Amino acid sequence: MQTPDLDQLDTAILACLQEDARTIAETIGAKVGLSAAAVQRRIKRLREAGVIEREVAVLSPEALGLSMTFVVMVEMERENLAVLDAFRRQILADDCVQQCYYVTGNADFVLVVTCPDMAGFEAFTRRMFFDNPNVRHFTTSVAMDRVKVGLTLPLGP
Repeated sequence: MQTPDLDQLDTAILACLQEDARTIAETIGAKVGLSAAAVQRRIKRLREAGVIEREVAVLSPEALGLSMTFVVMVEMERENLAVLDAFRRQILADDCVQQCYYVTGNADFVLVVTCPDMAGFEAFTRRMFFDNPNVRHFTTSVAMDRVKVGLTLPLGP
């Protein structure tokens, strides 16, 4: 995908949407100096260009009884495309995995996993790691505090 040319107005619109995707075009227009129709056209273009991938609700894990977060480093037994693709599919299918990164270094993947408790995490490790002959080793860190959580991107200079 080619990165579209973004001007200061696009960046300002994206900043507003990153803060609150429900902000209406009239409010954004007042902040950035455009009409609501112009804001809507720009947002449509940004969606079509893939700059805006999707708009979602951010839920509270605690409110949903998902009070534990784990960062897991996973080392695969062998690094070939079939093994990596199979693991990716397994990760994509599991709702406990909030984020997954294929990385360089000692581990092959880094996962951010959310579970209600240690028993839930143990069940997760059994189905994802212990039952998977392609997983050589995994290391887990338990998050003590959610200091900063989000997917906002830096837009300024």
